Amino acid sequence: MIKIVEKSKCSGCYACAMVCPKSCITMTTDEEGFWYPEVDIKSCINCGGCVRVCPIQRPNFSKRDKHLTAYAVKHKEDYIRLNSSSGGVFSALASYVLEKGGVVFGAGFDKNFNIIHKCVESVENLAILRGSKYVQSKIGEAYKEAENFLKYGRLVYFSGTPCQIEGLLAYLKRPYENLITQDLICHGVPSPQVWRDYIKYRSAVANGAKPRKIAFRAKNEGWKRYSVSFLFENDTEYRATLDKDPMMQVFLKNLCLRPSCYNCHFKTKYRRSDITLADFWGIKNILPEMDDDKGTSLVIIHSKKGEEVFKQIEQKVIAFEVDVDKAIFYNSAMIQSAKRDSKREKFLSEEKSSFSKVAEKYTKLNYCKRIKGKLKRLIKRILGRI
Repeated sequence: MIKIVEKSKCSGCYACAMVCPKSCITMTTDEEGFWYPEVDIKSCINCGGCVRVCPIQRPNFSKRDKHLTAYAVKHKEDYIRLNSSSGGVFSALASYVLEKGGVVFGAGFDKNFNIIHKCVESVENLAILRGSKYVQSKIGEAYKEAENFLKYGRLVYFSGTPCQIEGLLAYLKRPYENLITQDLICHGVPSPQVWRDYIKYRSAVANGAKPRKIAFRAKNEGWKRYSVSFLFENDTEYRATLDKDPMMQVFLKNLCLRPSCYNCHFKTKYRRSDITLADFWGIKNILPEMDDDKGTSLVIIHSKKGEEVFKQIEQKVIAFEVDVDKAIFYNSAMIQSAKRDSKREKFLSEEKSSFSKVAEKYTKLNYCKRIKGKLKRLIKRILGRI
């Protein structure tokens, strides 16, 4: 049976729970708010399926295509791009699949603004999945739902973090020609509990009003200095850029990431997904003519299927091929895990008492660190021009 001894060796992908023939594995939250498998020993038949399907305990080292192609891409429709996290490529790919009668899986909000994996079957509902969600999404039954669609011959586009895509492929056990997998360059996944505490804090500041709409990546001040936005039921709005929003600061300083994110098993240049999507940070140094601060996507193609699908959207986007290694230089999270902050455990143990005060306490930079950060960014820009 599956047994998690080190929490850093579980990504919470749900594959073990979904594959269990006796449904005796429950994903339960720990004190930090992350999901881990819990086995009902009395019901377990020791079939070993949960261990075989675990992408960390039993990683798949099957041959991966070493011929990658990368593109800088932006959607031709500004409306879609401005309502997307980067260049709007996810919307273009998803629209193609939906127009072919397929289905699309991705991360969206539930009625309480928890992040869950959802399925949409129409272009009209695609906005539910559009935009980044900086919280670990709950997979739930998404793998099983995708499998059912695949068996019925429907085209399925499954978008998720690298560990979720590996979990899906391990769960399915066999390849499907009608499956398109797309992962992303992931910084790491924050605790859903921290996210819930932040929503409570924002609602308290808004005189107890509940959120009506939340956006992690509003582009009111541009793509590079995106904002977190809350629209409340009392018609008030909170909006702050990433350098001022406490949730984004906690996330970017690695104070609330899942333990497995600090030693991610899936950060690699060569992946089993068909396509990898990301913000194209560094675009101003590689292709300055593509940089209008409305968002540019980095697209990395890993398979022939990925190439074929990407060709289907060429009329909807503007795309230029770029050097893969140069692109990854500015998007190092593709191959490098987040660095664990030494104060992580203290932050997570204290933040429940007062999110705002604790977040400020642990994210405030002293003068020396600010200067060091500026010098580091300057050096990186200079090296990028050489």
